[in-house]
Amino acid sequence: MAELAVARTVAALREAVVGWRARREQVGLVPTMGAIHQGHLALVRAARGQCHRVVASLFVNPKQFGPAEDLAAYPRNEAADFAAFTAAGVDLVFAPTVEEMYPEGFATRIEVGGPSEGLDGLVRPGHFAGVATVVAKLLLQTLPDVAYFGEKDYQQLLVVRRLVRDLDIPVEIAGVATVREADGLALSSRNAYLSPEERRVAPLLYRVLRDAAIELKRDPDSVMAALKCGTARLSDAGFAVDYLELRDAADLTPLTRLAGPARLLVAARLGNTRLIDNIAVAS
Repeated sequence: MAELAVARTVAALREAVVGWRARREQVGLVPTMGAIHQGHLALVRAARGQCHRVVASLFVNPKQFGPAEDLAAYPRNEAADFAAFTAAGVDLVFAPTVEEMYPEGFATRIEVGGPSEGLDGLVRPGHFAGVATVVAKLLLQTLPDVAYFGEKDYQQLLVVRRLVRDLDIPVEIAGVATVREADGLALSSRNAYLSPEERRVAPLLYRVLRDAAIELKRDPDSVMAALKCGTARLSDAGFAVDYLELRDAADLTPLTRLAGPARLLVAARLGNTRLIDNIAVAS
């Protein structure tokens, strides 16, 4: 197995990509914040299936964490992440420092309207500006043909697609289906925070989404009742619910009736751990 190449600077990253471009090789980018699990590796596999070369970024982006959020506690294990990337066939890991990404005097902030409004955009003020800023930098630093994002962070996926469209960044944004445990819990780096009892309760998040989707397909006008029932089930089980909503799948417009492709999205805290999930719903 070839030794994993690691770039710590933008210059080193660009030098590698320029060499591949000279050979007309397609480049895929998988942005990550580390704590690599099978959800991330599904993105790598998707990239490997479409591109000649795969770059994975590993950067815990401080600009997308709020002042009361878990930046300091966010799981970090670079050696384990590098081993996972090597086994998955990543060609290059871009692992910059905070100072490399945001040098002294850095003063730019990208705000994306539309799909960033409401949901996590409301609950986590400034979060999507941090996401948009770092993703724009990663795309311009790497200039990949395709960049891969998980559908588990569905609002983020739509924010990135709007960013790329509005700023004419010549990159295809590919969404990859959510990877779940056998009991339905969506894979997330933050699942490691759950206590054994919380881990037993956590799959209810997916079951509530699934049951609400079944009810909405049976009765497209039952949106308010289905969401109220789902919220009550989660609250009764110990979740503190930030939101459970039905949104248009294309632009996240709030819906009061299921009349086309839609998405059920949920965010809730279980103990000290904030979990998010979503599923597609079609009429």
